[in-house]
Amino acid sequence: MSSILVAVIGILVFALGYRYYSKFVADKIFKLDPNYVTPAHQYKDGVDFVPTNKFVLWGHHFTSVAGAAPIVGPAIAVYWGWLPAILWVILGTVFAAGVHDFGTLVLSVRNKGQSIGTLANKLIGQRAKILFLFIILILVLMVNAVFAWVIANLFISFPASVIPVFIQIPLAIWIGVAVYKRKQKMLIPSLLALAVMYITAVIASRVDFMQIDLVQYMGGEGSTGLFGLGAVSTAFFIWIIILMIYVYIASTLPVWKLLQPRDFINSHQLIVGLAILYLGLLFSNPEITAPLTHTNTDVSWFPLLFITIACGAISGFHGLVSSGTSSKQLNNETEARFVGYLGAVGEGALALISIIAVVTFFSSTDEFLATYSSFAAAGGAGLNVFVQGAGQLATGLMIPPDVAATIVSVIVVSFAATTLDTSVRLMRYIIAELGIEYKMPALTKTHVATSIAVVSSAALVLLPEGPKGFGSGGYLLWPLFGTSNQLLAGISLLLISIWLKRQGRNYMITFIPMVFLMFMTLWAMFQQVVFQWSWWGSSSSTLLFVFGAIIFVFAVWIILTAFTALTGKMDQDIDTDDKMIK
Repeated sequence: MSSILVAVIGILVFALGYRYYSKFVADKIFKLDPNYVTPAHQYKDGVDFVPTNKFVLWGHHFTSVAGAAPIVGPAIAVYWGWLPAILWVILGTVFAAGVHDFGTLVLSVRNKGQSIGTLANKLIGQRAKILFLFIILILVLMVNAVFAWVIANLFISFPASVIPVFIQIPLAIWIGVAVYKRKQKMLIPSLLALAVMYITAVIASRVDFMQIDLVQYMGGEGSTGLFGLGAVSTAFFIWIIILMIYVYIASTLPVWKLLQPRDFINSHQLIVGLAILYLGLLFSNPEITAPLTHTNTDVSWFPLLFITIACGAISGFHGLVSSGTSSKQLNNETEARFVGYLGAVGEGALALISIIAVVTFFSSTDEFLATYSSFAAAGGAGLNVFVQGAGQLATGLMIPPDVAATIVSVIVVSFAATTLDTSVRLMRYIIAELGIEYKMPALTKTHVATSIAVVSSAALVLLPEGPKGFGSGGYLLWPLFGTSNQLLAGISLLLISIWLKRQGRNYMITFIPMVFLMFMTLWAMFQQVVFQWSWWGSSSSTLLFVFGAIIFVFAVWIILTAFTALTGKMDQDIDTDDKMIK
C-alpha cells in the first residue's frame, strides 16, 4: 500500500473538515461574535489574562496539546493494524476532537475564562464540580508522571538531544522580553531560535562532548550509581529531579516570559518537523509493510483502540488547556475556531505521520509482527520505533540518520516539555480551586499549590515497582491515562451539549461523539478495573485499581447528574445570547 496515498487522503479530509465543518459549527452552532469582550481584555492582568495574537496563541495551544501522546498512542495502536488507527485518527479529529477543543474554548470564553471544572458547577451542580475537579486532578497528575517519564527516557536514549532542548529556555526568555517589553515582532526571533536549536542538534549528533549521557558518565549500564541504583536508574532519577525543578519555575512565571515565546518557537518547530516528515515521505515514498489489520492478537482492539489513541483523535486534556490557559489569552472570540479547531487538526496531522513513520519503518510484515508480538511489546517499542521511523523518512531529504534521529527526539521532547509545564500550571489552578472550595487559603497560594503539584508528580513517576523496574510510574499509568483522558473528553462534550441545549441550539454535534466516546471509555475502564482487581497484591496493580475505581465511580456519578441536567432549567450564571455583547 502506498504511504503517500494514505497521507494525501488524511490531509484532504482534515482540510475539508476545517474549511467547511468547523465554519458551520462556528457560524450556526457557537455563533461567534467579534464584538464580544473576551476575558483576556476584561480581566487583563499581564500574568494569566493576556490578549494575544492569534498565531502566537495558536502556537501556545497547539504545542501544549501536541505533546508525546499523539506519537506514543498511535505508535502502540498500530499493533491492531494500520487501517483502524488511521480511521480513528482522521474521523476522530474532524468530528470529535475539533468540536471538543473548539467548544471548550468557546464555553470558557463565554464564562469569564473559567476552567471546565468550575463550569461543571454552573451546568450540573456543586457536587458534580467537586467530583469533576478530582477527576481532572488525577488526570493532570498522571499527565505529569507520563510525560516526565517520556522525556527522561528520551534524554537517556538520545543524549544528543539534551543541549538543543535546554538551549531553547534562555532563547525563549530573550524573545519574551524582546516582544513584550521592547515591542518587537516575535516571528524572526523565534525562527532564529529554532535555527540555533537545529544547528546545535547537528553539532551534538557528531561531537561526543556535547552529548549529555548521564549513563556513560557513571560508567555505563553495568555500573552502580546513586543510592545503590544502576547507572540507568540513577540517570532517570536525576533527569526527573531536573525536570521537576524546571516545571516548577516555568509554571509560576508569567506566561509571556517563557510559556508563550517557547510555545511559539515550538509551533514553528512542529511545522518544520511535519514538513520534514511529509516531504521525506514524498521523496522516499516507502511502502507500508505493516498489516492492514492484525486480528491474531492477545488483546482485542475493541474498545481499547479508542483509548490507546487519545491525543491525535480526541483528548480531554485539550479541554483543560482550552479552558485553563488559551481562553484567558484569546484576543477576539472569532479566533476561537482558528486556535481550537485548527489546533486539533494539527495534532491529527502529527498522529497521521506518526502512524506512517512506524508502519513504513520495517522491511517486511514479519519484522513488524516480530517487534509487535504482543500489546505489551508494542507499548515498550512504540516511541523508539517512531523516532527511528521518522528518522528514516527524513533521510529522504538527504538528512543523515543520526542527525535526523536527534532532530526528531528534540521535537518530541520539546512538545512533551510544553505539555508538562502547562499541565503543572493547570494542576496549580485546580489545587487553588479546591482550596477555595474547602476554605483552605494556603492552597490558593501559587508556590504552595505548585509545590504540591511538583512533589506529587515526582513521587508518582518514581514508583519503584513494575515491569520496567525503578521509575516505571509513567509506563504503568499509560493505560489508565488513556481511559481517564477520554473520559474527561466525554464529560466535557456532555457539558458543552448541556450549554448548547440551554441556548436553544442544535447540540447533536457534541452529543453524538460524546455518547460514542463514553460508551467506549467506560467499557474499557471497567475492563481495566476488573483486570487490576484480578491481579490485586502488587503495589502497582493496587495503585492502578484504586485510581481506576475512583475515577470510574466518580465518572458514572457525574454522567447521571449531567443527563438529569439536560432537562433542567438554565443556571442564571451561564452566558446566554442576550448577554453576549459586554
